Amino acid sequence: MIFETFDVPGVALIRPKKIGDSRGFFMEAFKDAWFRENIEDVTFVQDNQSMSAQVGTIRGLHYQKDPVPQGKLVRCLKGSIFDVAVDIRKGSATFGKWVGATLTAEADEQLWVPEGFAHGFCTLEPNTEVFYKVTNPYSAAHDAGVAFDDPEIGIVWPIDLSKAVLSDKDKVQPKLATLA
Repeated sequence: MIFETFDVPGVALIRPKKIGDSRGFFMEAFKDAWFRENIEDVTFVQDNQSMSAQVGTIRGLHYQKDPVPQGKLVRCLKGSIFDVAVDIRKGSATFGKWVGATLTAEADEQLWVPEGFAHGFCTLEPNTEVFYKVTNPYSAAHDAGVAFDDPEIGIVWPIDLSKAVLSDKDKVQPKLATLA
């Protein structure tokens, strides 16, 4: 596996090595020791999967509050997504900054979104499936979010936002300023 980092410290894009032949391919999608040595020394405790039927579905920006923040290792199993991480660590030099990457089922990239970041994605194909490992189990009492279209963050989503498909929850997330 190889990885690259971004201008916002902590986030990493991981590319697995695929070995292929006429039958298909093989790859190591996750290797605990490699991840701990190269990305972050964390333990994953839960795997999640979602399917979004429509192109332009935006899920996020989500995070969990202390004492159960979540780091997420995100991978697209079917279709493709534009995946985003926003730094919401109070006092961070990059607070409110975002990074994004396109993840595809064909290339099998993974985005590491550490604790202290809000996470969201936009589907680029119909029937897109996303799989992610998390460092803490889901807790409804600590579930929180930030508005995906907050101009203070300024995410450049690859769709017409007037046609975005959103949950009721994501339509009313607060602005980043409420966290500062």
